[in-house]
Amino acid sequence: MRASDGAAVSDGLMGAIAGVEHAPAKINLALHVRRRREDGYHDLETLFAFTRFGDRLNATEADDWALEVEGPTADAAGPLGENLVLWAAHRFAQRTGIRERYAFRLEKHIPVAAGLGGGSADAGAALRLLNRLTGHPLGDTDLEQIGASLGADVPACVRSRPALGTGAGEALVDVGALPPMGVLLVNPRVAVPTGPVFRAWDGTDRGPLGHDWRVARNDLEAPAISLQPVIADVLAWLGTLPGASLVRMSGSGATCFALFEGAIPAVEPPDGWWVQPTALL
Repeated sequence: MRASDGAAVSDGLMGAIAGVEHAPAKINLALHVRRRREDGYHDLETLFAFTRFGDRLNATEADDWALEVEGPTADAAGPLGENLVLWAAHRFAQRTGIRERYAFRLEKHIPVAAGLGGGSADAGAALRLLNRLTGHPLGDTDLEQIGASLGADVPACVRSRPALGTGAGEALVDVGALPPMGVLLVNPRVAVPTGPVFRAWDGTDRGPLGHDWRVARNDLEAPAISLQPVIADVLAWLGTLPGASLVRMSGSGATCFALFEGAIPAVEPPDGWWVQPTALL
């Protein structure tokens, strides 16, 4: 899959790679939805964390912006012209006035519409990579502001470290390193777009996210299960695994996770489920 914008980039991806950036998958260790806003967003409180598993983005100097997407989840990633990597590149160039242009190759591993922030992670990686390749013209706050114009999860993915998110998720406070834990990600191979899940939320404020995220919740689990009942099966299956200290759905689903303070056990999930062992960053 390839997209280019403006001038053709013949063999643009054949030259030496200028830079590489990891795009860690995000998980929401807790997600409390507080209210619907008049602008269509929701006020929420969430604890973002990131995993060693993710996508990979590299860039090569070129005459104009271009993008190729490959990897096991590339076919589900949607039209290339709508990919957030290119959107991030354009907004970075507009903000900084840089003249450099790059052709990107994105290796997609994160499932799409899965609650793992795949597109947001890729946008965050693009902003970090471009900033590094062009001599760090922007500070972290500036990069996160560009990220917020692309999506509520993008500022957290620009950071790619544990943070408490409020507002629509874009207002961030660092929370420091989390304990080292193994993470088992499981998706029943169903896509759950974010919009319908939020619209299915019942509007009940069940209270704030306290200091202990382990006893918190994900308020989007119930509406996601109402749309895809198999999510309940995933949560129940994860709960049977020895050593699982916490089982929860991430984001708006359908990916669920179990945390392990020790080794992740060998598992045999139901046929067809996507399973990825990893660890918290």
